[in-house]
Amino acid sequence: MDTLRDLYPPLNPTSPSGTTATTTASAGLAGPADDHGPGPASAAGAPAERAGHPVERTGGLVRNTAVDAPATLPAAPAEAFDIHRLTEEVRRSSAFLDDVFAQVARVVVGQRDMVERVMIGLLTGGHCLIEGVPGLAKTLLVKTLSQTINATFQRIQFTPDLLPADITGTIIYNMHTGQFTQKRGPLFANLVLADEVNRAPAKVQSALLEAMQERQVTIGDTTHRLPDPFLVLATQNPIEQEGTFPLPEAQLDRFMLLIKVGYPTPTDERAMLDRMAGLESPVAEEVTTIEQVRAARRVVGSIYIDDRVRDYIVHVVQASRRPRDYGLGELAPLIEYGASPRATLCLAQAARAHAFIRHRAYVTPDDIKAIAMDVMRHRVVVTYEAEAEEVSSEDVVRRIFEYLPVP
Repeated sequence: MDTLRDLYPPLNPTSPSGTTATTTASAGLAGPADDHGPGPASAAGAPAERAGHPVERTGGLVRNTAVDAPATLPAAPAEAFDIHRLTEEVRRSSAFLDDVFAQVARVVVGQRDMVERVMIGLLTGGHCLIEGVPGLAKTLLVKTLSQTINATFQRIQFTPDLLPADITGTIIYNMHTGQFTQKRGPLFANLVLADEVNRAPAKVQSALLEAMQERQVTIGDTTHRLPDPFLVLATQNPIEQEGTFPLPEAQLDRFMLLIKVGYPTPTDERAMLDRMAGLESPVAEEVTTIEQVRAARRVVGSIYIDDRVRDYIVHVVQASRRPRDYGLGELAPLIEYGASPRATLCLAQAARAHAFIRHRAYVTPDDIKAIAMDVMRHRVVVTYEAEAEEVSSEDVVRRIFEYLPVP
């Protein structure tokens, strides 16, 4: 079966040559033995076999017209790379995650996907937007997670009469001293829960922009750095739209992940009933420190992503912008705007964290597939025609991954 590299030339064929990498994992696909996740999926098939698009195109993927010429593989990276040393470092640095998940599971029953996604945001510094009906432990999860790492936690209830100064801080006049003093807002915390963020007007939502992107807040003429780590976890209710202000696209794009939370299974709900029916609710214990989380972040940034997996990420995002170039012409009338360049960066960062949680030192295509929906569902904007046909952005993203071959 043809793979992506067999079908198309590499995006960067002029990589440095004459160097060798001391890896035992090629493309992150045949690395050390891994019991924490499945191996890469098989290729989905060649686009040229499914659609009658031209053989040679400009932009996007370009069909390799040299039939007899072997596929060109990029040279190894210039720096030496020891997969065994990195694997040992990842397993040592990620050991505390098992304790964190165990403590969270004492309080939050089920919702493993939501817990993992929030942890991915914490390990990468990417903010999360959590969407779900009331009563699904969104607030409880964030508070419990802060307890396990001894981090500061603040909850902000967004309402239509909220002001920007209510969340960032303001300047207060002290009548006794005759001086103005600065009062910091609730944004100065490691974990900030913006509850029902779509209930506040646009001027309040925009007050989060500087904090989320620059990790700083300006009060008056003074700029204050926010604590590290700093993570915004915003929630919104999808079933009540009266009196709400939809988040603008510019702010939606700043959230690394859009996490959709569903109802618990009957088994989880029964376990929740048994656990919470007592007089005392379970409480999570501190099992790690913020310094250990910072150290884990540095290791996450060093997790290996092969050139073929990097190309796969770029092709997935490009296919959401120019679907005809990838043999997905039926999606062109359904896509108003494709995913932004932030999607490319977030896919790589989230995939690294996804592998790190599984104590793996390299990224596989399965990591990309596992996290892609949370990264791209709010970055792909569909047309009115798609809405009329009840086609969502999730359907578009799912179709792209079903069609593109896997390296």
